[in-house]
Amino acid sequence: MYLPIGGDMAVRDRAIVGVFDLDNCSHEKRTREFLTRAEQNGEVVAVSDELPKSFILTAEYGLNRVYLVQFNSATIEKRTLERTAP
Repeated sequence: MYLPIGGDMAVRDRAIVGVFDLDNCSHEKRTREFLTRAEQNGEVVAVSDELPKSFILTAEYGLNRVYLVQFNSATIEKRTLERTAP
């Protein structure tokens, strides 16, 4: 299944490693270092021109991607649960 993340983009739900709220985790030094390294390596994808509220980390086919999305992590979690409900 694919999870729509905005901006005509979707990610495979099996590839999602984690969904992180930028307000809660961006003040941590390690998170800032991780995001800086990912940006330097070309792994960051800005889904929208709007201010991002969270980021989705994916790993698939040996590639890591960090998607900056305008939705908060609770909204993304809700979308994921709606997709997996029978």
